[in-house]
Amino acid sequence: MLLDHQVPLSRTFVTICVLFCADGTNAAEFSAAPEGTFSIAVIPDTQHYRNSVKNTEAAGDDTVTNTVFESYVHWIAGNATRQRIVFATHVGDIVDVNNHQQWSVARQMMDRLHGKVPYGISVGNHDMVRTGDSTLFQKYFPASRFREFGWYGGCFRSASGQSAISGNNANSFQLFSAETLDFIILHLECNAPDDVLAWADTILHRHADRRAMITTHMGLGPRDKPKVADDFYTAPKGRMTWKKCHGDRGNSPQQMWDKCFRKHSNLFLICCGDQSRTQAMHLSSTGNNGNTVHEVLSDYGSQGQRVMRFLPAQNRIEVRTWNPQTNEFCTETKIVRDAKQHRFDLEYVMTARRMP
Repeated sequence: MLLDHQVPLSRTFVTICVLFCADGTNAAEFSAAPEGTFSIAVIPDTQHYRNSVKNTEAAGDDTVTNTVFESYVHWIAGNATRQRIVFATHVGDIVDVNNHQQWSVARQMMDRLHGKVPYGISVGNHDMVRTGDSTLFQKYFPASRFREFGWYGGCFRSASGQSAISGNNANSFQLFSAETLDFIILHLECNAPDDVLAWADTILHRHADRRAMITTHMGLGPRDKPKVADDFYTAPKGRMTWKKCHGDRGNSPQQMWDKCFRKHSNLFLICCGDQSRTQAMHLSSTGNNGNTVHEVLSDYGSQGQRVMRFLPAQNRIEVRTWNPQTNEFCTETKIVRDAKQHRFDLEYVMTARRMP
């Protein structure tokens, strides 16, 4: 369905400075997205709250703030037209401490996008308790908050009728279209259990004619569960085989791939966060039907958010990391020195109207 709630995209814009450049240099401004392209913004873990339970930097001031989160949503809202942003996805850990103070701030931050840019949120391990209860997330971001929008597809409902575990928008999907291409994106909670994956299978089969993306909190990072702190940095990395939530019912990223993701021929992209000590990573895998699935991790903290620019005519997705606080591209961090992990291109066939 078309994004008729958005401001029409201008057909004229300055092209003097080619700032979405291929030479890896930073620029003081992010170039406008050309006509015929569109962008998806990826918000990393936003666990940077001041004056909350774990952070009392300003003694005597009990106002909870999150300037990093604010800068990300402010930039997305302010650049929705210029960058042709058709969707924003949050990879989870929207809060650091699962309390009303931080959820209230998180709600205020996402309100900056509400009704302006379609969006979805993957529930992270910090957004629930270990058993999988995400009651507070559901209070501040319930399904009822999104039902007015045509792009909201719906959410998982437990057979038991109880919503605390996995229900009421903790697992959701959205539908949108851009440049004649139809998409579906699922937002699955951290370590989604089998009943949620069965629901995801149903939704992806139902919308097999749409190009599919998934955002889920845990994905890439140390392949095996770290035994010492240094393992988070130096142990072999890839799709993780360990989990944090839902106890025995929970599925690791590898299990989610094996049980669900790999089966769907229309799936081409998986976004994740969670691993601040891996920070940036991407790999490409092959699904059961021969389709390439790009898996992309971003957990930059205050150092930037991802912007994925789709260029259908070139069958290419340009992935860049932009820091709205410093107004520059991120090409290197202390943890990840390789610029190719922060700015890279993904091949994806978009010229055909229907799925390959």
